[in-house]
Amino acid sequence: MTAAQNSWNSKSDMVLPDFTEITERGLYVPELEHDACGVGMVANISGERSREIIDQALEVLVNLGHRGAAGADPQTGDGAGITIQMPDTLMRKVAKQKGIDLPSERRYAVAMCFLPNDDDLNASVRATLEKSSTDNGMIVLGWRDVPVDPEAIGVNARSIMPKIAQLFVSAPHDVEGDDFERVLYLARKSAEKHLLHIETDTETRKTLLQEFYVCSWSSRTLIYKGMLLVDQLSKFYLDLKERTMMSAFGIVHSRFSTNTLGSWKLAHPYRMLAHNGEINTVRGNRNWMQARERSIESPLFGDKIDQLTPICESDDPSDTASLDNVFELLRMTGRSVEQTAAMLMPAAWYGHESMSQKVKDFYEFHGNIMEPWDGPAMIVFTDG
Repeated sequence: MTAAQNSWNSKSDMVLPDFTEITERGLYVPELEHDACGVGMVANISGERSREIIDQALEVLVNLGHRGAAGADPQTGDGAGITIQMPDTLMRKVAKQKGIDLPSERRYAVAMCFLPNDDDLNASVRATLEKSSTDNGMIVLGWRDVPVDPEAIGVNARSIMPKIAQLFVSAPHDVEGDDFERVLYLARKSAEKHLLHIETDTETRKTLLQEFYVCSWSSRTLIYKGMLLVDQLSKFYLDLKERTMMSAFGIVHSRFSTNTLGSWKLAHPYRMLAHNGEINTVRGNRNWMQARERSIESPLFGDKIDQLTPICESDDPSDTASLDNVFELLRMTGRSVEQTAAMLMPAAWYGHESMSQKVKDFYEFHGNIMEPWDGPAMIVFTDG
């Protein structure tokens, strides 16, 4: 090798980029994708539950098919789902069939779970969820495999479909309302932290990230969703055909995945909201929430607050997943859903001449606590 060649090699080592990350991630930049999903809501303003509300919500969902998308398999959708109030009559019926005696309404909760297909891993996840329940003072009542029709969905969706089951638990003694919801939140976050961040090897964690997800765990709401087309939801989930399933509202979503690929767990609605649009500031928002993790505190959680981290679920979730994570944290630490939504997605208040000073003061105060999650975006949210 000549001196000139040696000089060139040393220079090339400095100027040529490191292609390792490009090799692993590819040239696709998901942050550059922009589009909008379909979201809808039907509600009885008097709070009266009926089957008609669910039927209307499912009809709205089907009519939003043009806002969703499918993959190379035209029968595999990017995602579709519905959030409803806890259908107490139906849950009592199906629980009784499993030998489960439910306590009074709002004294029990149902966890809607996506679980691994591997039997041993499935059993391990169930055991972890049960232990987290009992560790937080709840009584485990039993499990129910959710009846589904796999033939109603696409081949690709079916090939990665998780097991789907519901866990029934009863509230701790003298705990009710928002306090019960907080116990459920803590139990879920503790179980997720144990399974995904503490005692899991790389391959197992990879499987869990794909197949394990708690869609909802509440005494108030229940979510049915998946990697489906809009007209497949009520065909796949047989519960949605039951005439005893009633609710005072239904939130539906048809997904057009942009900054992530379609998957079962990333279908909407999320635990507290459904979202249409983009959160363009999501990278900064996630970084700020991670920076806050060492300093967060709440008298409602005390020394158990560390079980709530990481706040934003890792491994490149969708922007909506991160928004929902933070929405849930703010709601569970004592804020109303209205205050939470206004904190996260404030109106353009500065220089707004017709806005009252009181409202401007609200936004200015909360702007010192939480940076905005900027769209363009629209959300529909509920705590049940």
